Amino acid sequence: MSKTVNVSDGASYAPQSISKPVVKPGEFCFAVAYMDHGHIFGQTNGLLEAGGTLLAAYEPSAEKRADFVARYGEMEFADEFSQLLDDPRIQLIASAAIPNRRSDIGLQVMAAGKDYFTDKSPFTTPAQLEAVREACQTSGQKYWVYYAERLHNEAAWHAGELIKDGAIGKVLHVTNLAPHRLSKASRPDWFFDKQQYGGIITDIGSHQVEQFLAYSGCTSAKVTHARVANLNNPDRPDLEDFGEFTIVGDSGAAFYSRVDWFTPEGSPVWGDGRSFIIGSKGTLEVRKYCDAGRNAPASLIVKTDNNSSEIIDCSNKIAYPFFGQLILDCLNRTEQAMSQTHIFLAAELSMQAQALAEQLAREENNT
Repeated sequence: MSKTVNVSDGASYAPQSISKPVVKPGEFCFAVAYMDHGHIFGQTNGLLEAGGTLLAAYEPSAEKRADFVARYGEMEFADEFSQLLDDPRIQLIASAAIPNRRSDIGLQVMAAGKDYFTDKSPFTTPAQLEAVREACQTSGQKYWVYYAERLHNEAAWHAGELIKDGAIGKVLHVTNLAPHRLSKASRPDWFFDKQQYGGIITDIGSHQVEQFLAYSGCTSAKVTHARVANLNNPDRPDLEDFGEFTIVGDSGAAFYSRVDWFTPEGSPVWGDGRSFIIGSKGTLEVRKYCDAGRNAPASLIVKTDNNSSEIIDCSNKIAYPFFGQLILDCLNRTEQAMSQTHIFLAAELSMQAQALAEQLAREENNT
């Protein structure tokens, strides 16, 4: 497997770590299908490092197949997706299809008696969410989502561990800033078609909501404000290049997030993503991808409490525990890595924020 990680291109950013297998070879077998987004490489890396065995793949595009083989070596490619569904050896299928196709693929996977691991956003409409929620209940299969900005980021993950340990007390407020590099010339056509990507808050925002729920411990929340816009790309009218929204959770914790496609070309990383977490006994600033102006890539936390302030360097310290937990949950039918309720709530709230932003935009245009 290639050890080169491109930190300047978010579309192909695929973190890697040391292997920490939780199973022996052949005990957990998975396949990969529909490689429309480069996040499939991150999903595959995480499963392999946790001990998963990659048995087969399916991808209609010869170019994408070649790229996958270049990273992971020669492997069995199915001629039809149905061959993966019918293979009794395969326990899970990982996919990074075009967003509006992800839920339908997941329904097929679960109907075949397998678990599913999709890139975010997992849905582009509430109807898709409801169909998958019902299918999970009736089939007993799992519908995992690659919320990578926490699950595949060392500082973001460790921030959650510090919060669980009570390092900053009760979480009162979370701010997430999530700029991304547009890389307009290299994006596929579907990236600019809102019917296919679902809107900027549905897409990037689902990452952010998931982090808020994880850090605050909220199990329900209400969207209080949202805005989306195309501020600087008139040649791509269906692109939303800016979004922001606020949420208040059932614990009283509040959340603000800004998502955008305005990472400057001078940035050494694809996005200077940050979280600012206020607790009753301290604060955390999470610098996920760089320490701007000083070091890139970087993954660190600035922790301040009533006794001291310190910088915690998380780089190359954590082997992304989520993927091992996912595998064990699939084998044991448990929910240690992440509950299905949590997965669905993150997506549901992001779609609610997207809908509110669109509603407010229509009202403003009609005045």
